[in-house]
Amino acid sequence: MSIDTKYNLKEVVRAVLFVAGEGVEKHYLAEKLDVSMKELEKAVCALEEECSGENGVHLIRFKDKIQLASNPNFANYVSDVLSPVREKSLTRAALETLAIIAYKQPVTKLEIEDIRRVNCDYATQALLDQNMIEIVGRKDAVGRPLLFGTTEEFLKRFNIKDVNELPDYDELMERIKVLHDEEQPESDTLFKNVDDFKFEDELPVAEEGEQFFSVDGEE
Repeated sequence: MSIDTKYNLKEVVRAVLFVAGEGVEKHYLAEKLDVSMKELEKAVCALEEECSGENGVHLIRFKDKIQLASNPNFANYVSDVLSPVREKSLTRAALETLAIIAYKQPVTKLEIEDIRRVNCDYATQALLDQNMIEIVGRKDAVGRPLLFGTTEEFLKRFNIKDVNELPDYDELMERIKVLHDEEQPESDTLFKNVDDFKFEDELPVAEEGEQFFSVDGEE
């Protein structure tokens, strides 16, 4: 290890992440600090263990990145002090749309609307504004419609390392309750698996900016 022995690698990583203020790739860290991935991972694990539980700062992982973030259990206190700097609550429509995108990505707006059976312009724009989703390409189909996927901000906000580790619906809702000031209203249109998402006797509630579609596709 080329780092001066008077410095602890764990503390060096802590200092780098504190100053960075955003996610830093582990491979980049190892390269710049001139340490092996094994040495870095050992230091990261030690820091992760220390920054856990009731500690005000936690270490989070997403993709190949690590970042220091506030303890989600203290979100309300942080919000009260730093108000109005707070995360906006996700509406029911936005949450349904986000869940579909998370489990079906990459997906087009038309495919989302085929599942929800309401116009999703308002919900998708709100998610884009909050950097929860992004345009990831265009589908090779008539009109070349835009394809949407989730962002790194989505992973960080819900403390998910990778989309392959998406939790089931109940666990996702628990994380949402911690992150937002107000508990989301219960909805039996939400689902554990997007393939199980069906409307039979009742359609979801259309919010501002949304329009219902009938079964034959007419508004």
